[in-house]
Amino acid sequence: MASVTGLPLGLRLWRGFTAAATPFASLLLARRAGRGKEDHSRLAERLGVSQIARPPGRLIWIHGASVGESLAALPLIEKLQAGGNAVLVTSGTVTSAKIMRQRLPWGAIHQYVPLDIPRAVTRFLDHWKPDAGLFVESDLWPNLILEASARGVRLALINARISEHSAKGWRRFPRSAQRLIGAFDAVLAQDEEIAARFAALGARNVMVVGSLKADAPPLACDAPALEALKAQIGARPLMLAAQTHPGEDETVLPAHDIMRGKFPDLLTILVPRHPERGPALAELCGARKPARRAAGEQIGADTQVYIADTLGELGLFYRLAPFCFIGGTLVALGGHNPLEPAVLNCAILAGPYRASAAKAYEAIIKAQTFGDVLTSGDIARRAGQLLSDPDMARKAGIAAAAGAATQAGAVARTIAVLEKLHARA
Repeated sequence: MASVTGLPLGLRLWRGFTAAATPFASLLLARRAGRGKEDHSRLAERLGVSQIARPPGRLIWIHGASVGESLAALPLIEKLQAGGNAVLVTSGTVTSAKIMRQRLPWGAIHQYVPLDIPRAVTRFLDHWKPDAGLFVESDLWPNLILEASARGVRLALINARISEHSAKGWRRFPRSAQRLIGAFDAVLAQDEEIAARFAALGARNVMVVGSLKADAPPLACDAPALEALKAQIGARPLMLAAQTHPGEDETVLPAHDIMRGKFPDLLTILVPRHPERGPALAELCGARKPARRAAGEQIGADTQVYIADTLGELGLFYRLAPFCFIGGTLVALGGHNPLEPAVLNCAILAGPYRASAAKAYEAIIKAQTFGDVLTSGDIARRAGQLLSDPDMARKAGIAAAAGAATQAGAVARTIAVLEKLHARA
């Protein structure tokens, strides 16, 4: 492990704390595995130990915290492989590992990211010896980043994103922020505002390249499952609320009640961001007859709310509905990816919290000419208009896709920057 000499106090304290925690790492992982937060069969990876041999040649390591970051990197991974590079992908959640098992192109390797303790980081880097490391968005682990940099690994923060709240927190420790973020040879930001925040924190070689998510392929969909749901729904009017959080379902369900005055056979589909909330949502429905997908319950004639509490099926539901409300926008979470529904011609409705993909939301809503909602009444009014006028809904979906298309190109711009970094290595 690289020396702590010269590190700012905050980073030295982190190094000391994580070193002291090393003897307890296995116990922590075992407890997390007992709660379903870790994969029992792959705990060794979290300690930097792998059963997979390093592939020969140039190895590009891509790290994304969870599902969204990992999926955003998929088109980039394909381009890097096409250029003759071996690709290692790390992430930190069980869900992301499952999704990557399904979606990674052939030949790409997935591993769990090591815990940010010195011994695990050393094992990981000793084994994989990456030539370059690409961190997606903002998952910054000090020991991992600083040790990789000390070994000469060319580092880039890609699809970079940081909220004003997070930037304000880092500004409390300016020397630590500058040392950590300055370890990246390049920071490729999603937009100008984000770029300015990173530059103010001491980032080097900051560029705006856009969002990788705009170049991602459409979400996958199981065709037989889609046909089965279409048969169950029939001609019923449909409202979709996707990736919702507590506090948002309490707004969507009253909108459902309002709309039933005009559409008595309305079906509302709720897709919670966290599927384990399914039973709680069924209880929240009260007198509204629910059905839960995870429980194997089908949509019947009397089903009012269908709770899609499963993983990896958003592509299915975005193809079912002509429009959707996107969660994370009525609570202060910054909103989830609006490009995923838009590229499937599904128009979007969203609340005011959109910082995680501000440019994408702006482009799509501008193309649609509507989409802002705040209350149950707002959702009911706009959804009612779209259900009353199928042609309007169809045109809105086409406009949403056109708005999303204006955001594309980040993969090519990212590859161009990475090639220049490699040439200077």
